[in-house]
Amino acid sequence: MSFDTLNELRGLLADMPTPDAAALQGAQDRNGQLTKPPGALGRLEDLAIWYAGWRGDARPAIEAPQVIVFAGNHGVAARGVSAFPPEVTVQMVANFEHGGAAINQLAKAFGARMDVVPLDLDTPTADFTAGPAMSEADVVAALRAGWDAVDTQADLLVVGEMGIGNTTSAAAIAARLFGGAAQDWTGRGTGVEGEALALKTGIVSDGLAAHADAGDGLDVLMRLGGRELAGMAGAIARARALSIPVIVDGFICTAAAACLEHTVAGALDHVVAGHQSAEGAHGRMLEALNKAPLLSLGLRLGEGSGAALAIGVLKGAVACHSGMATFAEAGVSDA
Repeated sequence: MSFDTLNELRGLLADMPTPDAAALQGAQDRNGQLTKPPGALGRLEDLAIWYAGWRGDARPAIEAPQVIVFAGNHGVAARGVSAFPPEVTVQMVANFEHGGAAINQLAKAFGARMDVVPLDLDTPTADFTAGPAMSEADVVAALRAGWDAVDTQADLLVVGEMGIGNTTSAAAIAARLFGGAAQDWTGRGTGVEGEALALKTGIVSDGLAAHADAGDGLDVLMRLGGRELAGMAGAIARARALSIPVIVDGFICTAAAACLEHTVAGALDHVVAGHQSAEGAHGRMLEALNKAPLLSLGLRLGEGSGAALAIGVLKGAVACHSGMATFAEAGVSDA
């Protein structure tokens, strides 16, 4: 499975795998026999059953999680929308590659393989207030980079990002997909406030006006997104093709994922939200996608950090489901 155009990707998204019905039923049956009162593990029970359905195994294990961090540069960064200069993207990629970032520590802590995918960092996307951020060829190349970065042997995927200016891009995408004004979706990002935040909001508003005729989610991604957002979207789509469950990260990652959902409804059924970030509009976006976050810790780092932390929650859910004894196995009376 692969694609060379957005229309070909649209066709793939419309014909993706669904959860395995037998595994779902088996997991539900097993959950009802475990040595605990019904529902005592709360949402962990639902998570384990969801995971089992996607993996086609009523008693699964998480043994090979993968974290992929995509990096890209944005043309709007030159307009002063971030508290940091665009050069930081390249510098942080080097930090990821040398193991010095927060996401490196979290991936290691939860036994995840980590990959870093820089996407044409010497060529920022275009300023989306003056035209599309990317050509179709550009966005397809980034989507395919994400598609190809997924380890086919992984059993869980986390995607993250690095790109100065990308909260501006994500805010514009969210406003175009979900409606509302620029100020409803534009937040502090790396820490801008006052006049800088007003400038950032104005740029998002200008981008929305320039692309009022945008079509589905992939069209919005091409016009207002960045290469790292497209990379994440491509990886999420490939994970669906491989029946690999996905944990999405914060505001930027969720905006990228939303482009898939707004192309084909149900495209994110294999996805859970790792956390609700401190970026103000993230909660609103999660509500619109009907994705309840697993964690809420005030994080706004990006990099996939909140989603990586949530690997532990999902691992715990699956470990309890698959490792606990049933009443019959333990010789415990089932009231």
